[in-house]
Amino acid sequence: MAFATRHFVRAASSDAATAAAKKLLIKHVTIIGGGLMGAGIAQVAAASGHTVVLVDQSDEILKKSTKGIEESLKRVIKKKFADKPEAGAEFIKKTLKNLTTSTDAASVVHSTDLVIEAIVENLEVKNNLFKTLDKFAPEHTIFASNTSSLQITKMANATTRQDRFGGLHFFNPVPMMKLVEVIKTPMTSQKTFESLVDFSKAVGKSPVSCKDTPGFIVNRLLVPYMMEAVRLFERGDASKEDIDVAMKLGAGYPMGPFELLDYVGLDTSKYIIDGWHSLEPNNPLFAPSPLLNKLVEEKKLGKKTGEGFYKYK
Repeated sequence: MAFATRHFVRAASSDAATAAAKKLLIKHVTIIGGGLMGAGIAQVAAASGHTVVLVDQSDEILKKSTKGIEESLKRVIKKKFADKPEAGAEFIKKTLKNLTTSTDAASVVHSTDLVIEAIVENLEVKNNLFKTLDKFAPEHTIFASNTSSLQITKMANATTRQDRFGGLHFFNPVPMMKLVEVIKTPMTSQKTFESLVDFSKAVGKSPVSCKDTPGFIVNRLLVPYMMEAVRLFERGDASKEDIDVAMKLGAGYPMGPFELLDYVGLDTSKYIIDGWHSLEPNNPLFAPSPLLNKLVEEKKLGKKTGEGFYKYK
């Protein structure tokens, strides 16, 4: 009898361990932030059959986000359902049916499997958000940030779920770009990491894994490359036009570094490099640029303001 009891306890413990190690099947997703990135993530999640709630501060912002998603879906069906207009219309209908909006994040996270944050690149603001949502989300809920430059670990430490916290860095425009960087902090559990990888695949993306290092993979290589182009120009070694042509024709890049800086936004690039410089002040790759600082001070931020390194009509 004692043997049978011990056997039962061992079996029950084993079953519990197996259940604990089981990956979470993410069905319900809450996305905080209705900007380009948040709306794009909401679109691909809803289009792949997930129940999605998109959250922002006002109904006005959310109406604009929804309209942008509808327009994006119309562009998708032109390619995907070129010869099947009825199937395309059904695809849009199903996608939008999976998507709802809210201005109250705390009230909608109670039944969610995954919270993805895509708000302003400010650590304090993000931490305050996660700290609040941590109180309302279920225990199983995974938190993830779409940050491109901030440390995931610092955000995770603002919550009580460090093991259920990771990074999901999508790229703009989300519906078109296939890559997602899945970031694993030292505290992220294997179960959480695998669940995030599976979710990335489920929304049609190709996930790559990276530790919580500044810039992850793409931006860690891309931002210093763009900054080195600026330094090359600052020294008078080559014109910005020739640098752009050289990298497009010589390296096969779709945009030159100055075109890319203007597309990304000079303020965004400055914010990233300033943040990295504060972390590693002796790293020459992260040295600030006087020219970039000057342009940002003059509000010449790139395409979005009509002028950056180049002028736009």
